[in-house]
Order: sequence, then structure tokens, then C-alpha cells
Amino acid sequence: MISRSRVRLRWLVGEVSAVVLGVVLLIWTLIPVYTMLLIALDPEEGEVEFSGNLWPPQPSLESFRVVLTQDARYLEHFWRQLGNSLYIGVSTMVLTALIASLASFALGRMRLVRGAPVVSAAILTNASLLTYVIPASLLIFPFQRIVHVYGLTNDPAAVVAAQVTFATPFAMLILTTYGRLIPTELDDAARVDGASSAQVYRRVYLPLMTPALAVVATYALVLAWNDYVYQFVLLGSEKHMTAGVMQAQLFDDADPPWNAMMAAAVIYALPPVAIFFALRRTMMAGLTRGWR
Repeated sequence: MISRSRVRLRWLVGEVSAVVLGVVLLIWTLIPVYTMLLIALDPEEGEVEFSGNLWPPQPSLESFRVVLTQDARYLEHFWRQLGNSLYIGVSTMVLTALIASLASFALGRMRLVRGAPVVSAAILTNASLLTYVIPASLLIFPFQRIVHVYGLTNDPAAVVAAQVTFATPFAMLILTTYGRLIPTELDDAARVDGASSAQVYRRVYLPLMTPALAVVATYALVLAWNDYVYQFVLLGSEKHMTAGVMQAQLFDDADPPWNAMMAAAVIYALPPVAIFFALRRTMMAGLTRGWR
């Protein structure tokens, strides 16, 4: 009886501790977002955060109107810059999912070395992960040189190429691991019916890999969307830079329009949030399938 009480007490303490830790982490995560929204709704140039009020006394959407009409400093090209961000994010997401799925299909479903397919796949997958040994911030110098040589200066495609390079190794690991849950007998049955490797990839492999592809796509999008260094270095002009890089310019201003910039930040955060909610059910299926 005493042992059961102790076990129950430990379980209760563990559950309460987990809930408390989750609440603390949630509050810590939401504080910056709350502050950003607080300043965006403040009509007094971002002074409400120093007044001690939890909400602006007179909240206003004027700063959002300023952003929508591009009627503020640094916001003259906001919609074009947001379009550049969308182009980089979506292109990185699509190319990463495509390249990683093709690579994982080749590594996990095709015989690369006769008699030892698993060993070969493991070696190639781990070899690609070695690229993470070198910090991405150090690779910016050779990337900048390559971009200059190939005439891609101030071209968002250069940033896409860099981000796909960084996202693909981890995406290959996720897809290769998930692909092992799919029986290879399905591939053999399709080949018996006369399907080629391309048809097996398109009609068997991709439909079954949809949950993992959603995870990989979301990861690649967030990686590219939150990048600053490569976008700042490779995109110099205002018309070619992204909305995220534009936000950093307000720190060079003695009197920056904080409320308008925070409103722009709120708008900038909406696309990845919308994509995440659109893929959340598929993505959660991909994250939990291996535990069933």
C-alpha cells in the first residue's frame, strides 16, 4: 500500500512538474509576440510597453494601414520585399521536399551496392549530415564568392540555393527514417505489375510519404523564413531584399517608427503560421506514426 502511494505521488509530481514547465515555456515564448502586437496597436510610436499597461488604452489599427499603404520609412517596398520572402520560403520548401524525397527513395528503396543496400544508405545519409559540422555563418564567404562568379548577386535564387543546401541533409534523414516504416513489398508488387522506378516513386512512395513530406516542408520553410545572414549578405538592394532584412534597418534610425515596423512584423509572421495550420494534421501524423 505504501509503495502504491509513493508511485502515485511520484506520478502526480511528475505530471504537475511537466504542466508547470510547459506553462512557463509557453509564457516565455509568447511574451515577445505579445509585446510585438502591443506596440503595433499603440498609436503613440511604441511607448505603451514602458507605461506598465497590459493593453493600449486606445488601441488603433493605424499602423497596419500604414503598412498596407507602404506609407512609412523603410516600408516603401514592403509588398515586394514580402513577395521576395514568399518566393524564397516556398521555393526552398518545394525544392527541399523534392530533392530529399528523391534522395531518400534512392537510398532506402533502391540497391546502391549489391548485397549491402542498408549499409550504403546509412553511409551516404550520415555523410550528408557532416555538412552541419561547419557553421553556416562561416560558409557565407564562399557562398558569396560563388554567387558573384555566377552572376547571381541580388538574386533571391541565390538565397534559395543556399537554404536548400542546408535543409536537404536533415530532410533526407527524416524521410529515409520514415520510409523504413513502409513495407518494401509494396514496391515489389508494383514492379511485378510492370511499374518503373519513376512510377513506384510517384504512385507508391510519395502518397505514403505525405506526412513526412509535410514535416520536411514545414522545417524547410521555417529555416528559410527565419534566415537573416544569407539574405542580408546576398541581397543588398531594397527591391531585392526580404521583409525580414528590412526590419533590421530600423535599428540604424534614431527615431524609428516602431509601431509600423511591429505591424509589418505581425504581417510578416502570418504566412508561415497559415501554412503550419494548413499542414498541422498531416504533419502530426508524420511525427506520431513511428510511435504507434
